[in-house]
Amino acid sequence: MRIYIIGNDGIALSGETPAALNEGEIVVASNEELRAAVLSSKQLLALWNALPGVEKRKKVGDRTALIDQLWLAIEALPDPEPQPDMNRPSKQDGVIAMLHRPEGATVDEVVSATGWQRHTVRGVFSGTLKKKLRLTIASAKEERGRVYRIAEPPSA
Repeated sequence: MRIYIIGNDGIALSGETPAALNEGEIVVASNEELRAAVLSSKQLLALWNALPGVEKRKKVGDRTALIDQLWLAIEALPDPEPQPDMNRPSKQDGVIAMLHRPEGATVDEVVSATGWQRHTVRGVFSGTLKKKLRLTIASAKEERGRVYRIAEPPSA
């Protein structure tokens, strides 16, 4: 369900009703709620004129017709791009975790986990992990193929 927060700075789409509203904000989820909202003619006109691709108005005219048109225009707005989840670990962090495991990881296992191509995985090993992060990557030929691990630095 699309929920709209209407405030002094325009219209914002929300997935759920916010716990708290700023002063002057209202929440609407339907045309009926928009009609019932306490909005002045000036506010309605400003909301309409702020919408992209609409013919700008100088007068409200028929208030009910404007609210109906405003609701249709709001509903036609595209969903905003989702914001990246900053708490989600990156693919690089996942690769490093795989290489820290006692069993290590093969290039094919990293390809499966990240969706990267084989040459990208090898580039991350040599460029990012070895050169930039200065990690020691050890490899050994095992039954399942060449296995890579992050080697612990020697104790001094």
